[in-house]
Amino acid sequence: MLRILWVLWPSFVVAGIAEGIFFTVVDPQELYLFGQPVEFSKIATYSLGFFGFWAVCAASSSMTCLLQISAREVNKGMGARGTEGLS
Repeated sequence: MLRILWVLWPSFVVAGIAEGIFFTVVDPQELYLFGQPVEFSKIATYSLGFFGFWAVCAASSSMTCLLQISAREVNKGMGARGTEGLS
């Protein structure tokens, strides 16, 4: 549970900052998706943008948590089972 909070809270904060910076530069009514203009309302575009940024930031934080796991934690519970067929 604690790792989930380690991932979601920082990614939430960074997504809010990223959305603020992105939509300061880009008008939501001028966005194009697959060559067609986006026909969502501004609020819907802001919401989708926020959740998109949040997903990307959460994926980044999840990868960081994954890469911090030690080899001992990854191999915990393996014991001598992995070496049975080697002798």
